[in-house]
Amino acid sequence: MKRNLKTIAAAAAVVCGVTAAAVAATSKAENDALAISNAKIGMAQAISAAEAKVQGKASKAEFEQQKGGKWVFDIEVVAGAKVFDVAVDADSGAVLAATEDKADHDDDHDKKD
Repeated sequence: MKRNLKTIAAAAAVVCGVTAAAVAATSKAENDALAISNAKIGMAQAISAAEAKVQGKASKAEFEQQKGGKWVFDIEVVAGAKVFDVAVDADSGAVLAATEDKADHDDDHDKKD
């Protein structure tokens, strides 16, 4: 009987841990979306800066927090036959980086229909 109680307690702990992780992931995603209200520039301004930097047209834009905690607009821009990932500072509007995305690895997280 003691063994069954330990097994049940262990299973309950695993379920609680998985549930807490799912809640934390959902809260972070929701908070990321709400964090844009703290940006000093809007997405339209960030897109304009990215398009001007590589002389192309934006195909996708996201608001993301970098590993160091800085918030940036991550904009995918198509210029001719090339695709660029352009990072724009959410506070200053400055282009932080513009790199050619040869394999489009950034889309690994996108859902396929």
